[in-house]
Amino acid sequence: MPHILLLLSLLTSAVACAGDVMQSEKVRFEVSVLTRGLTHPWSLAFLPDGRMLVTERPGRLRLLGRDGLLQPEPVAGTPAVIARGQGGLLDVALHPDFVRTGWVYLAYAGAEDRGSSTQVVRGKLTDDAGVLRLTQLQQIYRQKPAGSSDVHYGARLVFDKQGGLHIAQGERGEMQRAQQLDDLAGKSIRLLDDGRYPPDNPFAGRKGAHPAIYSLGHRNMQGAALNPQTGEIWATEHGPQGGDELNILRAGRNYGWPVITYGANYGSGSKIGEGTTKAGMEQPIHQWTPSIAPSGLAFYAGSAFPAWRGNLFAGALKYQMLVRLELDGDRVIHEERLLQNRYGRIRDVRTGPDGLIYLLTDEEDGALLRLSPVPR
Repeated sequence: MPHILLLLSLLTSAVACAGDVMQSEKVRFEVSVLTRGLTHPWSLAFLPDGRMLVTERPGRLRLLGRDGLLQPEPVAGTPAVIARGQGGLLDVALHPDFVRTGWVYLAYAGAEDRGSSTQVVRGKLTDDAGVLRLTQLQQIYRQKPAGSSDVHYGARLVFDKQGGLHIAQGERGEMQRAQQLDDLAGKSIRLLDDGRYPPDNPFAGRKGAHPAIYSLGHRNMQGAALNPQTGEIWATEHGPQGGDELNILRAGRNYGWPVITYGANYGSGSKIGEGTTKAGMEQPIHQWTPSIAPSGLAFYAGSAFPAWRGNLFAGALKYQMLVRLELDGDRVIHEERLLQNRYGRIRDVRTGPDGLIYLLTDEEDGALLRLSPVPR
């Protein structure tokens, strides 16, 4: 009987509610709640048939139908996670040739040397008589050294157009680690799809530097997306008290943390580092002061919203909003704030195969939202 009641509850929670209709600067759209009852959902990936994989921070990988219907049992075979503070099961991504390989990639906080670290595994998604499971689980990345805190794990996974896997991370709350080339914290990482280090990584062969490092000087990246026009990876990261950043991750570049920042120390507001600029260190494409706590990131290239094509969308935990950025090449020329304080903390942003925009809210009773166009 309890299982029947649970199933009925899930079915009820997964029915799309009549949505709110809103008018933005360029588009009239409807927000529909497809699913509630997700526990701190963190990331969303679309399977080729339109179904969705969603991570929940306590450690569950959930399957949702194309209509948002939440399946009662989580996907089996996921790794053990440390679900404390900002840790837990974080990003999910599919191999670029998923139809052939079946590989699903998961980023999470895992145990490491009496502490914890950002880690990545991959496993093959299999369906055994309707029971989904990850099999052939392979650990392909462990951030070393471990950290003792439970903050600033990151982490986002993005494949580039050459099939390289980029891991956008944090510095585990130990700011000086971001500048140390023998330490993987506070770096973006570039791997081959099986975890090997590409021989053309910028620090490969350099004495005292780890060959997996792609860029350095990052505080806590929680959004990353491939620019479909240029093939570059764009990423958002949390500043301290102010100074949230949007950056383009380029090989061998130093993004400054904690030497330069537009943020300040919490509480006192005192200066961090040497100021906001320094020779040899990158300036952000865009920065937010006061902080918005940016998370999921997505370029819009669909057909459902022609007026938004080419725009960049960022979820924001603070102010509970979706931020739309208009671009001119590598410059942000306009910002619009949507859904502010309406639905909760926006953790992830994705474009679906139907060209609609899907959002996850990071709450104890988290939701999957869908943005659809409404004719004027």
